[in-house]
Amino acid sequence: MKEMTPLERYYNKFNEDKRLNTRHGQVEFITSLKYIHEYLKGKDNPRILDVGAGTGRYSIELAKEGYEVTAVELVQHNAGRIKQKAERLGLNVKVYKGNAINLKKLQNEEFDMVLVFGPMYHLGKTEDRVLALKEAKRVLKPDGVILAAYIMNEYSVISYAFKENNINQCIKDGRLSSDFHTTASEDELYHFVRLEDMELFNELAGLKRIKVIAADGPANYIRPVLNGLDEEGFKHFLEYHLATCERPDLMGASGHTVDILMKDRI
Repeated sequence: MKEMTPLERYYNKFNEDKRLNTRHGQVEFITSLKYIHEYLKGKDNPRILDVGAGTGRYSIELAKEGYEVTAVELVQHNAGRIKQKAERLGLNVKVYKGNAINLKKLQNEEFDMVLVFGPMYHLGKTEDRVLALKEAKRVLKPDGVILAAYIMNEYSVISYAFKENNINQCIKDGRLSSDFHTTASEDELYHFVRLEDMELFNELAGLKRIKVIAADGPANYIRPVLNGLDEEGFKHFLEYHLATCERPDLMGASGHTVDILMKDRI
């Protein structure tokens, strides 16, 4: 039997559905869906590709809404869970085990929208991130849209280094550059970016930004506060967040961002 990778071992234990159903996870999920719907508007029978689909939170939801969805997932355990959910709900979701940097089972210009909501968290090399974007671009129709999600550098520094009091050890271990950019080794599970990193990936992949959104804004910093709100208070937080999630001054410190992209050149 082939030995599991560290990523596969991690996701065999990590419950992504549970995270997205928490209050802070709901903020990210609701916001991402809002923009998915916005950029699907007006398209006839759009086809959606979910790359790095996890356990299918987005794939299953979009299939429930009637969209034609294909899910690609690296971790076999996760791919199996998507299939089980789809079968249980009577949904037609095509599921492939595959890698974001080589979508070899998929043809050129097949999809109206490509979601890349997991891979950029885990790909450590710039060239691999660019390859993932180029593959998404290859299978995208000429007028299609890519949504690529990232975890932001400042969220990591503020929450892990300072809030959890790991800053001294991070400095000692050389895990932060002189300007406080994280310097994770390529084989670590999570990797964090700044807006200028994302802009470089887009340029190298031949993609043009339509807009970038703060998918969860401050939600990850105030988890206990969100959990303590009643339903009306949480509703108002969502209203606040959706009204401000495109503001440039909130982008860098958001826990997650979503870069909304179109083809710039072939």
